[in-house]
Amino acid sequence: YNRNEKQVFSPDDPVQVIFRYKDVTTAYHGVKRARFNGKGALTSQISALLLGYLNENGVDTHFIRTLSDEREQLCRMIEIIPLEVVFHNRICGSLATKLGVEDGMKPENTILDLCYNNDELGDPLINRDQAVALKLATYPELDMMYDIVRRSGQLLTDLLHQAGIELVDAKFEFGRAADTGAIIISDELSPDTCRMWDEETGERLDKDRFRLDLGDLVPSYSIVLEKLRNVMETEE
Repeated sequence: YNRNEKQVFSPDDPVQVIFRYKDVTTAYHGVKRARFNGKGALTSQISALLLGYLNENGVDTHFIRTLSDEREQLCRMIEIIPLEVVFHNRICGSLATKLGVEDGMKPENTILDLCYNNDELGDPLINRDQAVALKLATYPELDMMYDIVRRSGQLLTDLLHQAGIELVDAKFEFGRAADTGAIIISDELSPDTCRMWDEETGERLDKDRFRLDLGDLVPSYSIVLEKLRNVMETEE
């Protein structure tokens, strides 16, 4: 099936799927839409690095490996949990507007937001009791998701810092793995789903470039990929 920025195929395996990242970019729940040549390959490669890094550090994700087409990934099949947990190191975008604070405010604590992943409703904020009432997840599952996001957010914050990039926020999606039933991170982690700022210049290297009409995404996404590769190759 097609999603806004990805296509998902079944490779004739009951517990695996293929993700193909597209060059399409959307914002504001699909209201704003454009195409950037090469963006799909960059997003796929960045997400593969970040999801692979989490796998290597004991956080299970749906990512298995990249395929010969650099836009494609082999992933574990999941039953989608229609919730998002957003990890905030800074308060930006719609959250800053909602709270009436300056965009980019850095709080002393880390903020986690729970959202109902529903485009028709605009992915509204939801609390734990509402999520359980709608039978989207159980309380123990929500506890597990929060624990996963806190650990993952810190791992990615530290990794990106080594690359000279500040992880401002990150959106995590989840599913129940078809092979084990375990709750695992799904979808993607990339500049499409995370805000990433250059630590020295403050330049935005993520989808805000599209949201705020700051210019082409491809050069910024290329910078993120290069910086990540340099750090991760050094670690190896």
